[in-house]
Amino acid sequence: MEIKDCERLRTSVCGVELRTPLIPASGCFGFGYGMEAYYDLDILGAIAIKGTTLHPRLGNPLPRVAECYSGMINSVGLQNPGIHKVISEEIPKLRKVFHNPIVANISGFSIDEYVETCRLVSPVEQVEIIELNVSCPNVHGGGMSFGTCPESVAEVVKEVKKVIDKPLVVKLTPNVTDIVSIARAAEDAGADGLCLINTLLGMRVNLRTRRPVIANTMGGFSGPAVFPVAVRMVYQVSNAVKIPVIGCGGVSTADDVIEMMMAGASAVEVGTANLIDPYACKDIIDALPAAMDKYKIEKLTDIIGTV
Repeated sequence: MEIKDCERLRTSVCGVELRTPLIPASGCFGFGYGMEAYYDLDILGAIAIKGTTLHPRLGNPLPRVAECYSGMINSVGLQNPGIHKVISEEIPKLRKVFHNPIVANISGFSIDEYVETCRLVSPVEQVEIIELNVSCPNVHGGGMSFGTCPESVAEVVKEVKKVIDKPLVVKLTPNVTDIVSIARAAEDAGADGLCLINTLLGMRVNLRTRRPVIANTMGGFSGPAVFPVAVRMVYQVSNAVKIPVIGCGGVSTADDVIEMMMAGASAVEVGTANLIDPYACKDIIDALPAAMDKYKIEKLTDIIGTV
C-alpha cells in the first residue's frame, strides 16, 4: 500500500491515532500474535485482544459454536487465562509482532471484578485503550447483563474510571429496547468512547435430535446478517452522544466500512469475518482505497457521521 493511501485511511479514537480504521474484534482474533503468519499485522489500526476476566475461565461446555445463515452463534463463555497471565504472557507476545495500539477487552461478573481487572491492566504500557464488555451477567443483579440497564452501566463505568488512566470504550449489547439511553448513561458516567454492537441473542435447533445445537441453548448471533442492525444503532448513538463510536457487527467488506463510518463510526471492528477468512481484515484494507475512489472520498475522516 502506498504512503498516500495510508494517509487517507488514518483515523483516531479517544485521542489514540490509528493507521487504518480496522480493528479485529475481541474474541475473533485470539490474542493476535498467531495471525502474523498470514500478513503484516501493523496494517491494522489496533487489535482488540480476547475478552479477559480477573480469574482464568475454561468457558462453556461443548458444543458452543454453530453456523447460521449469514453468520454464526457462539457461547464460548469467555474462555481465557485470566488477567495476570494476559499481562505477563499474552500481551508481550503480541507486542513482538504488532506495534500499533492494543485494546484490552475486559469482562466481569460483578463491579468489583470489573474494577480490579481494569486496575491491573491500566498500567500496562502496551495497552492504549480499555474496552469494557458490559454484556456479561451481573451476579449481584439476578444474572441480568450490566449492559441492559442504564443505571448498572453508569455504575460500573463510574467505578472503573476511578482506577484507570487509559481511555475507556464501553462495548454495548444490542439486546435492549433503547440503545440511546444506555449509551448516554455510559457517556454521562465518564466513558471516553463506545463500541457497538456486541452479538444479538440467537438460537438454533438440531432437527434430528430436537435439541439446541449448542450446549448452552442460546448464544451470541453475529455475522453479515446483523450488519443492518449495527448500522442503525451506530447511527442512533453517534447522533445522541459527543464521544466517538466504534462500529461493529457484520462488517466484511470495504463498502461495509465506509457505510459504518458514514453512519457515525470513527473506526470499525471486524469480528466473524476473521473466523471465516484469516485474511479478511487485510483484504478489506487493501480494497479501501479503490472503494474510496469509487465514492469520491479523499479521506475516511471526511465521511464520519455524514448520513
